[in-house]
Amino acid sequence: MDLTPLDVRYQEFPTGLRGYRKEAVRGYLARVAEVMEALIQENEALREKVRSLEEESLRLKEAEGELRRAVVAAEKIARELKAQAEKEAELIRKEAQAAKEQVVREAAEELKRIRGEIERARQEKALFLAQFRGLWRATWSP
Repeated sequence: MDLTPLDVRYQEFPTGLRGYRKEAVRGYLARVAEVMEALIQENEALREKVRSLEEESLRLKEAEGELRRAVVAAEKIARELKAQAEKEAELIRKEAQAAKEQVVREAAEELKRIRGEIERARQEKALFLAQFRGLWRATWSP
């Protein structure tokens, strides 16, 4: 059975031959009713505060979950970016290696061509000198 401050305040007691003084009982009951009212108000305020804190806790838990999901997503993106950067770096390295090999091949071919030209120039020089000597001997020999 619930007891309200109004129940206490207006409670009637039967009177006996030498019963309690009504004014004292009424005064006491009034004080009890006031204390009950204050306690009920405090209880309601505390319940409201608990409800508010529970809502805040729920909101913070949801925010924490979102933050964790964001961190996981950021870590995944970071791993993917790192892997992509490593792939790109490897591709650039391979392209540079291929370009270097191409330059080396072209340089080797150019060197071979130049050596061939030098050899032909030497042969032409030797031929020219031989022809010149022959002409010289033919012209200046007795």
